Amino acid sequence: MNLIIVESPAKARTIKNFLGKGYEVIASKGHIRDLPKSRFGITIDEETNHLVPTYSVAKENSAIVKEIKALAKKADTIYIATDEDREGEAIGWHIAHAIKKDPAELPRIVFHEITKTAIKHALESARKIDMNMVNAQQARRLLDRVVGYKLSPLLSSKIQKGLSGGRVQSSSLKIVVDREREIRAFVPQEYWSIDTIFKTNIEANLISHKNTKLSKLSITNEVEAKEIEASVNTDSYTIAKIETKQRKSSTPPPFMTSTLQQTASSKLGFTPKKTMMVAQSLYEGVKTPDGTSGVITYMRTDSLNLASEAVEAVRDVIGKRFGEKYLPKEAKTYNKKSKGAQEAHEAIRPTMLEFTPELAQKFLKADEIKLYRLIYERFMACQMNDALFEQQSIIFKGANNEFRASGRKLIFDGFYALTGTEDKDKLLPTLKEGETADLQSVKPEQHFTEPPSRYSEASLIKKLESEGIGRPSTYAPTIATLSGRTYVNIEKKQIIPTEMAFTVTDILEKNFANIVDSSFTANMEEKLDEVAEGHNDWQKLLSDFYFPFMEQIAEGKEKIVSLKLAKPLGRPCPKCGEELLLRSGRFGNFIACSGFPKCKYTEQLDDEGNAVEVKAEISDEKCEKCGKDMVVKNGRNGKFLACSGYPDCKNTKSLDSESKSSDTPCPDCGGKLLYKQSRRGAFWGCANYPKCTFISKFEPTTIKCQEDGCEGVVAERTYRNKEVYECVKCKARTPRGE
Repeated sequence: MNLIIVESPAKARTIKNFLGKGYEVIASKGHIRDLPKSRFGITIDEETNHLVPTYSVAKENSAIVKEIKALAKKADTIYIATDEDREGEAIGWHIAHAIKKDPAELPRIVFHEITKTAIKHALESARKIDMNMVNAQQARRLLDRVVGYKLSPLLSSKIQKGLSGGRVQSSSLKIVVDREREIRAFVPQEYWSIDTIFKTNIEANLISHKNTKLSKLSITNEVEAKEIEASVNTDSYTIAKIETKQRKSSTPPPFMTSTLQQTASSKLGFTPKKTMMVAQSLYEGVKTPDGTSGVITYMRTDSLNLASEAVEAVRDVIGKRFGEKYLPKEAKTYNKKSKGAQEAHEAIRPTMLEFTPELAQKFLKADEIKLYRLIYERFMACQMNDALFEQQSIIFKGANNEFRASGRKLIFDGFYALTGTEDKDKLLPTLKEGETADLQSVKPEQHFTEPPSRYSEASLIKKLESEGIGRPSTYAPTIATLSGRTYVNIEKKQIIPTEMAFTVTDILEKNFANIVDSSFTANMEEKLDEVAEGHNDWQKLLSDFYFPFMEQIAEGKEKIVSLKLAKPLGRPCPKCGEELLLRSGRFGNFIACSGFPKCKYTEQLDDEGNAVEVKAEISDEKCEKCGKDMVVKNGRNGKFLACSGYPDCKNTKSLDSESKSSDTPCPDCGGKLLYKQSRRGAFWGCANYPKCTFISKFEPTTIKCQEDGCEGVVAERTYRNKEVYECVKCKARTPRGE
């Protein structure tokens, strides 16, 4: 038996369908080994200054790792078949380590499409895991971890909890903020146009006045416009020149990730995230007349290359469907314009031309057919002939003024025969040079310049691509992160930065200019590409970034003034004499001592904003540990009782613990059980805490557990709609009554 390990269950099912007996196909379900979620996970080797990652298998992935290990023991050959990009290469390397196999000994197969032919060809041409690509992905992962784990806490401590910073995220945010700054600083500029109509309803634009060429903004006020209007009305006009020339409308290139996301946004209204989800399903396998198969090539790519056999096939289809005049003499090729095309080897195209959009409509879901049609038609269009227009131009000339009228007509539809066009013909009448032209009307019109438009998701992706920020797999997640962190709001397809975005960007510009600088981020991407190509050492790249960055973090902790301290109030604390500050917390503004945490003096603000000293409400209870008064305090879970002797005595209890006590004694010490609240939820705990640490999520009974060797008691609860007894110690469950 041969084992093939892929990332996605859908992909596994599709490949299994092709291969049948003799092969077992299993999905890792993405990353199964990674840096730990709860800690930094990177140490520094003191001798080499290398950054050493600590990888682990997450608890939720332990079951799938166990299953892969079991199959690997039985397998004659284990194939790594993760996605054909740097991340996929690294996932394959991690899988090998997780199942205790040498990555260098496992054959690595890659395919750009999930079809029977592609899979069989991949099995025949297996290679080894590319460690340059793995190291490039490790470097990216560690860079992002360093920035995220060191910069995010700093922002949270200086501005507000929950904020984050990131290598790609923060430079992308600056682009959005800079555009909003332009919009806010924009001052509208007045300008006027002189619109005219000549005989037979020909619309024309003024292009020169008194032998001076005019631009769009040349006429700046009404006085100038009226003077020109008078001059236009007194002129006599002849047709000075008639020009006719042809202009091509070039075929569009095939889709790569960024252009697919942009076009799906503008034409289908899909978000980048939705586009990638739908494309993923089309790539991994959908129903077709011949069974489940992938119907598009890999959708995370920044390449415009096309397989020669695919081009030959589509040229054959074009010739048969549209005729030879729509087919170029030679196949068209397209050059990559964005920086660092490294992620894949082919553009996005359909894998089976016989699976037309008309046929696909019977098999695909609504969103899938929309995106598939877009991809299918773009691939066909990119190999068709250009459309051809006839551009017409007429110059009307007077003694002082000159006008131009423009028109055009489609003379060969080319690829528009497939895609259609919204361009309408604008035909001009047949005239002769030298004949007179009667002026029918003149209309001066006031205008004001408009500010630059906000980015849409599509235009931001285009900007990120042009700047070299991120790669195909990062565009959609970056926008999702900015939105999820409330740095931006997306309204009517416009990305609008929040005030918090301005605050964070201001601080980063002043203290971490390299992190938000697009050229720095793009240069880092190029260095990662060099690592993937074997031209740069990944550990040197990490060290060169890490140590200067940590110096910036240390300086930031000292220099950045906390915005949580809104402003000094100019009066001393009545307890310690330090200055009082107006601060902001989760429950609103309040006054606190600048000597915190040594001095915990605070004042609340009433509804009118006046300071009210916080005075503890003394209860009728005494602390059972030290005998001092218990006072009422506010916490995240509401009011509770705390000893007034804090911090010497840290005894606390629920305010209504007497009304929520159990008749059942503590199973461990016989003390009273109280119903308590914590940040992890409610529970039953012993009143003798901390001497007795018994806790239970459910109220215990006096019924003993029946499991061998267990001395616990059971609680009555509902589990999966059934009434059960559950032991508070061993968690064993039995139906009620047994």
